[in-house]
Amino acid sequence: VNNNLLPYTLTLSGMLKSPKINFHPPFLMLMPVPLDVESEAVVTIIPQEFIRQSRIRVKLPELELADGTRTCPFSVQFPEGQDIVLSSDGTANELICHISFRSSKPMSFLGDVLFIDQEENRLLEQQTIVFLPYTRTWHCTTLIKKL
Repeated sequence: VNNNLLPYTLTLSGMLKSPKINFHPPFLMLMPVPLDVESEAVVTIIPQEFIRQSRIRVKLPELELADGTRTCPFSVQFPEGQDIVLSSDGTANELICHISFRSSKPMSFLGDVLFIDQEENRLLEQQTIVFLPYTRTWHCTTLIKKL
């Protein structure tokens, strides 16, 4: 100012936050059922660190059977919608997710169900589903795994 060249130092700091989701319950078990009977469980998805509204979509695994045919025995529904909406205090709404499985043929499976936001971010936590067949029934344990 007024031809005085005084050095000014400006220091900025910040914290990078990435969107993530948590699941409740953290472990999920679908009850054993006979072949071609649906088994379903409900999971609450808890969004964290979102700075804007987003929409969650789910990528379900496609499995190859012994005869070479491909199938997806899973389905996912969001009965109250799959939009993450921020409230005035910056918190996000929880989402209810119904995960179901049905197969008419015996199969083994270990894989992921990916939850992806509208900006194509694979969120930091995901559901991992493990299927172990025994005597024409299904046993499913879902675990949370960090990417």
